[in-house]
Amino acid sequence: MAQPFPPVEPYAHGLLGVGDGNRIYWETSGNPQGKAALWVHGGPGSGGRRGARGMFDPEVFRIVLFDQRGCGESLPHASDPSVSLEHNTTDHLIADMERLREHLGIDRWLLYGGSWGSTLILAYAERYPERVSEVVISGVTMTRPDEIDWLYRGVGRLLPGAWETFRDAVPEAERGGGLVAAYDRLVNSPDEAVRVEATRAWCAWEDAVIAHETLGHPGYYSDKTDDALMAFVRICAHYFSHDAWLEDGQLLRDAHRLAGIPAVLIHGRLDLGSPLQSAWELSKAWPDAELKVIDDSGHTGSPTMRATVLEAIARFGRSHRVGLPD
Repeated sequence: MAQPFPPVEPYAHGLLGVGDGNRIYWETSGNPQGKAALWVHGGPGSGGRRGARGMFDPEVFRIVLFDQRGCGESLPHASDPSVSLEHNTTDHLIADMERLREHLGIDRWLLYGGSWGSTLILAYAERYPERVSEVVISGVTMTRPDEIDWLYRGVGRLLPGAWETFRDAVPEAERGGGLVAAYDRLVNSPDEAVRVEATRAWCAWEDAVIAHETLGHPGYYSDKTDDALMAFVRICAHYFSHDAWLEDGQLLRDAHRLAGIPAVLIHGRLDLGSPLQSAWELSKAWPDAELKVIDDSGHTGSPTMRATVLEAIARFGRSHRVGLPD
């Protein structure tokens, strides 16, 4: 079974000013003359895992990682309650990716990511299809209202105790409405104790969903520093309470703009947080996309899913190596 490549260190990195006082962290590793590939992290607000470099052959790829606004090593950091998220939206992140591409002098790049990262990849690729050579997604989401509702309410049918704990962390008067919007208010409270309690309750729920999956484990989301946790929840609640500033069904509706971009969509059949339906619907609307369903995988993956991702990325790298158009 395919294994990640040995660790490599960046040969260049920096903070790129993207406006509104924001600077996003970026780095490049691998082959400076290789095929450009961008890792788009999830969350939103998780920050880029540096281990993602290992998914790319460093002899073939020019590997680009970046931290989205407000998280990871990007500045200012959303863990600070005084940092406004007004200028942190999907449109801002799309513009940041395009500015980074221009800054690095890249014509087109392969996009790889999953979960929230897949939503951002699709939004960027539909805006700038001429700048995308291929796409690899592991864990398809389009952040539609029904997907958000499923993760923060619907899947509670399978985990009633954990979901009631998640619900009951919100003041009783707000439990009948949108829980995500209520959490968005709580994590922006001027009271630090309120912010911390809401952050922990949010992550406890996310952990419960993951731990219920095959190969899931407790503490998957909570295993972060306090600052990273706070930024993650503030940004998640901010995005999801606004439906990621996307029209309902927008990414599926505009999938025709992806015509001609080869893609591999890889999704775990046992994914509780993001059921297979979204990946299935997207594959039907995108003729150039191949859907691979991984029977033993949930949202956080499995060795089989990892090997499938590695093979998909390597396949696109081979076309570059032999000099075919990319």
